[in-house]
Amino acid sequence: MNETLPRAAIRAAKTNLVWLALPLIAFAVAVAWLVSTDPLSGFRNGAPPVENLTFERTVLDDSGLRLLVRAGGSEPMTVAQVQVDDAYWQFTQNPPGPIARGQTAWLSLPFPWMLGEAHALKVVTNTGATFTHEIAVAVPTPQATAGQLRLQALVGLIVGIVPVAVGLMFYPVLRGVGPSGMAFLLSLTIGLLAFLLVDASAEALELASEAAAIFQGPVMVVLAGVGSFLVLMAIGRRGGVPTGLALATYIALGIGLHNLGEGLAIGAAFAAGSAGLGTFLVAGFALHNVTEGIGIAAPILKQRPSLWAFVGLTLLAGGPAVLGMWLGSLATSAQWSALALAIGAGAILQVIVEVGAYLMRQSGKRTEVFLTPPVMSGLAAGVGFMYVTAAVVKI
Repeated sequence: MNETLPRAAIRAAKTNLVWLALPLIAFAVAVAWLVSTDPLSGFRNGAPPVENLTFERTVLDDSGLRLLVRAGGSEPMTVAQVQVDDAYWQFTQNPPGPIARGQTAWLSLPFPWMLGEAHALKVVTNTGATFTHEIAVAVPTPQATAGQLRLQALVGLIVGIVPVAVGLMFYPVLRGVGPSGMAFLLSLTIGLLAFLLVDASAEALELASEAAAIFQGPVMVVLAGVGSFLVLMAIGRRGGVPTGLALATYIALGIGLHNLGEGLAIGAAFAAGSAGLGTFLVAGFALHNVTEGIGIAAPILKQRPSLWAFVGLTLLAGGPAVLGMWLGSLATSAQWSALALAIGAGAILQVIVEVGAYLMRQSGKRTEVFLTPPVMSGLAAGVGFMYVTAAVVKI
């Protein structure tokens, strides 16, 4: 009897293996037949293949200009000619030859661009298809020098770390608030996070529309946001419902991922030559982010964290702005910026859920707590402050 059971289990395993392999073999045979016989050849009418070309980066320096392009057509495409301001220019391509679907190539032109002027670019393929790109303001592309990186780190410090630190400095004063004050601060946190969620989602979808079609921008944004939310919810709830310093850490993480996107925007503004615009954005973003420190402090008002805990929360929330500055000015593309913002949006949604749950537990009530005057006023104040200060940085 004991020997019969293992034999039966072995036979069942072999049977399952056969039924697992058969569909895969049948599918492989069907694909091989489709490739070898090409049954769709009769539908071809001689029309050229569908082509698509996305401009991901433009670099201007003393040698001329360079374009990073990504092919997205149904077949490999060949760049035949490049025009700048309606004049054809010699160019070199790296790597040379046809560009396969989804692959990138650098196009280098010895074009004497003019500082501060606009230039119109047109890439012509061997099938006659054309793709245009505009340089709104021609300025030298920032280089990754030590001095440049230090300057960008300083700007990121002012945009991300300083405002969060200023907000956390209100911690001693906020500790004296009563239950209504605590409800107001927690709902204020939810309000500012709700604004950041909408803002990050809209920005991510806008950037996704500029990315190559192969990345399926809107779908990528939704999947990244949902994935980020689910992963962080699973991590946050593995040790129980987060409270106190743990909840403050998640708030700082969500804000930090959003600040990464803000850093990308400022870095891209500097790279595009908008120095005045960049300075304007720095001041606006700094004001915009002050309440983030208050939001991080709200869950720990009943505790006495160490000074190093405040330092860690500040760096977690504001530090990514420095990284965003570097990436935005040196090597960012629309799809990666959209992905970063989508992950940030998912993290912010997770924090909203946790802060909302924490607010209900603190009040001893359920959903009706959101209808009380302190909570409603806090939500309105959070969204309103973020909306008004965001008007400073939207142009």
